Amino acid sequence: MTTAKENLIDPKNLKKYVAELIGTAALVFIGCGSAVIAGGRFGLGNLGISLAFGLTVLAMVYAIGPISGCHINPAITIAMFVAKKIESKDAMFYIVFQCVGAIIGAAILLAVVSGAENYSLSSEGEWQEHSRSDDGLGQNGYRGESAGNYSISACFTAEVALTFLFLLVVFGSTSKSAPEGFAGLSIGFSLVFIHLVGIPVTGTSVNPARSLGPALLVGGEALKQLWLFLIAPAIGSIIGAVVWKYIFEETEPSTD
Repeated sequence: MTTAKENLIDPKNLKKYVAELIGTAALVFIGCGSAVIAGGRFGLGNLGISLAFGLTVLAMVYAIGPISGCHINPAITIAMFVAKKIESKDAMFYIVFQCVGAIIGAAILLAVVSGAENYSLSSEGEWQEHSRSDDGLGQNGYRGESAGNYSISACFTAEVALTFLFLLVVFGSTSKSAPEGFAGLSIGFSLVFIHLVGIPVTGTSVNPARSLGPALLVGGEALKQLWLFLIAPAIGSIIGAVVWKYIFEETEPSTD
């Protein structure tokens, strides 16, 4: 019989989980915050928002990477599990703490932006003229909630493809044959170009937790459309893991 003590989270593992929580909260607060606070009103634009997401990940890789590996994204954790680079128990706790972190990050962002005179949490008109008060929390969306009014199929395809490409960069950057110390740069900047393409389509998810936090607090249409941003990145991550493990990993140069 398993004792209660054995069921407790090991303190060493708890550090990893808390690091994932903090990292994901930072990604949502800074990344989504750049869109809501400065994206339109202060002329930051899509390039600035893309840099905010990418540079936040870059910073977190060096801040918490030595502790948890800096997944801060359930899609990465799922891919690592499929590729047998993380145990099931760790994967489960990583995802739980990432989702909690995303909700915390969205809540902090809401607490800040609620101080603006014309701010509204409503997701209606999220992509309209920046003079409107309907700001939301940088939630993802399709059709009327998409910047370019893209269809469900287009948004689904974009999220699968972009997540797949992102995971190839993650696996390649952290492989044994990759130059040491540069993973943060390649992963962070890959997220920049992924956002440059994805923002007009879906607002860019490639991260189920990043989509979950804002959608839960915004509610309405954002919450109804959340399913796509949970499923599509997961599919893209699994495809990325399978391609890496069975096509590329076996051909890595030997380090012996």
